[in-house]
Amino acid sequence: MNKYELMYILNANTGDEKKTQLQEKFTGIIEADGQVEKVDIWGQRKLAYEIKKLNEGYYVLIHFESSIDVPKEIDRNLKIADEVIRHMIVRK
Repeated sequence: MNKYELMYILNANTGDEKKTQLQEKFTGIIEADGQVEKVDIWGQRKLAYEIKKLNEGYYVLIHFESSIDVPKEIDRNLKIADEVIRHMIVRK
């Protein structure tokens, strides 16, 4: 099992219910074949540069431990989600 960090930025206009729903979806994928160590919700922050005509985003950082296949599955789901404007998965 490897340790990873997942950072994703949501559109700042996304509703609270949808933010929670997405977070539960991603942690659920991780927990199916791994373990979530920590979830840091950074909240709404100004972006360093404009992305898709947006100046602010909602940041979430998840530390987790899992097999090699889980980051691939999360990456696939993040690419599909319209609310996600950027994401990154890094192995520690």
